[in-house]
Amino acid sequence: MSIVYLNGEFLPVERAQISVMDRGFVFGDGVYEVIPVYGGRLFRLEQHLQRLARSLAEIRLLNPLSGEEWRRCLQDLVTRNGDGDQSVYVQITRGVAPRDHAFPKEIKPTVYAASSPLRPQTAEVAEHGVAAISLPDIRWQRCDIKAITLLPNILLRQQAIDQGAVEAILVRDGLVNEGAASNLFIVKGGELITPPKGDYLLPGITRDLVLELAAAHAITYREATITPQDLAGAEEIWLTSSTREILPVTRLDTHAVGNGKPGPLWRRMTSLYQDYKQGVRERGEAPAA
Repeated sequence: MSIVYLNGEFLPVERAQISVMDRGFVFGDGVYEVIPVYGGRLFRLEQHLQRLARSLAEIRLLNPLSGEEWRRCLQDLVTRNGDGDQSVYVQITRGVAPRDHAFPKEIKPTVYAASSPLRPQTAEVAEHGVAAISLPDIRWQRCDIKAITLLPNILLRQQAIDQGAVEAILVRDGLVNEGAASNLFIVKGGELITPPKGDYLLPGITRDLVLELAAAHAITYREATITPQDLAGAEEIWLTSSTREILPVTRLDTHAVGNGKPGPLWRRMTSLYQDYKQGVRERGEAPAA
């Protein structure tokens, strides 16, 4: 039986309840974070907490816990769920109030966290990669906020799944920004490229770690805009996220990417990433170098 955290209490998931008047339920008024856990150790926790704090500030909601309180709470949650490899989900909503679009004058945020087993990347993905499709970006203009209002992302991702792909890569105003639930990298001319941070993409924790590893291991990279033409002509395409790590895209729309197999730079970066993870399992967070 999974144990969750809800408003200061640890309890079985079957007993966790919130009001139907919660603004997260009524309006989607809240933010979330997803943190991988390796060997019972929360991965890049400080970076995830910083992003959570930023999302809260952007929706004008005070952070309900201090950094130390978050660290204790989440580590306790991981321990209560058996340590090992997990995915921790954190959600904060503005709380319970009568339905009104305006912010309530006095309200207590709803704080929820849960953990589930983290499934490793399959050998089939490493051997053959995954398929993706490109779609117009129908989301709102503040994709940098990790908000729980994810219906456009859901519709885009489902359209990809319906076409036999695992992700939709999104195009807005002639630029490719990210996936429906992932950040984007391409390899062009042997150089690793990812779009710069801005309102139209989420500042990914895995994205930033990939750039740290590239810098530490003399892999040429840059942050630059990517056009649909760049994407179509890329030697390699990667998708990154906290739970799926680094996915090699080997088929885009109806065409093979490169030679249709995961590329050499992806294999090198994945090896560096796995080495970093192993360091976390053995001794906690480690520098990228």
